[in-house]
Amino acid sequence: MLIRFDGRTAIVAGAARGIGRAIARSLASDGASVVACDLLIEELEAIAGPVEGGGKIAAAKVDVSDETAIAEIVRAAGTPDILVYVAGGVRGQKPRPLEEISAEDFDAIVEANLKGAFLFAKAVAPAMKAKGSGRIITISSRAGLATSLTGIQSYAASKHGQIGLVKQLAQELGPFGITVNSVAPGFMATSPDYERQWQSWTPEFRETFVRNIAMRRMGEPKDIADAVTFLASDRASWITGQTLAVTGSPLV
Repeated sequence: MLIRFDGRTAIVAGAARGIGRAIARSLASDGASVVACDLLIEELEAIAGPVEGGGKIAAAKVDVSDETAIAEIVRAAGTPDILVYVAGGVRGQKPRPLEEISAEDFDAIVEANLKGAFLFAKAVAPAMKAKGSGRIITISSRAGLATSLTGIQSYAASKHGQIGLVKQLAQELGPFGITVNSVAPGFMATSPDYERQWQSWTPEFRETFVRNIAMRRMGEPKDIADAVTFLASDRASWITGQTLAVTGSPLV
């Protein structure tokens, strides 16, 4: 199944590392003009420019909690056809008992994972409505479908909330030809926070973890990028409000 995005513009928020970087490169390699956004602008600049396959990547610094900055990114992009929201994570936090969590720490993770997704969707919706088509995809998590391996309360809550947002926006935006979906990856050590989590587990636990995955391997960013490619394509025009678990197993 050949999928191309020639002549289309994609915004990938949270594109500096791991899954986000793989998604930006994948869309560009299929012909898209990709605006790759992140606070880590130096890492984005390392992947900026023409990409083999016909597309290109432009780097843009953005704070996903800054509505004005997000609106400027979208304005500069022109008429975005695709939005992929990857930003979020655990913001350097570690699991702690509920009674030790401050409101500020809880808000920081919710802001990055849930509010940022809302702000980006809000920013791209008018142009997509006017065009009569669009694809909005969030990268949620297995933690949005079950409990979180991180043990961090606000991470699980924000990822569950993100999936609820996807369902509601799908209902609202469907009449305008816009689909809204989510991809929920299984655990991957694709950022410093998740690498620390992986290294905190004993070798025996890590071995058991992989053995319990039906495919008997850890996931890779490309696995998620491939799922996004499909959901962003015309082939997925009648799929909306769904969360695709990409975990290597039938169970999430």
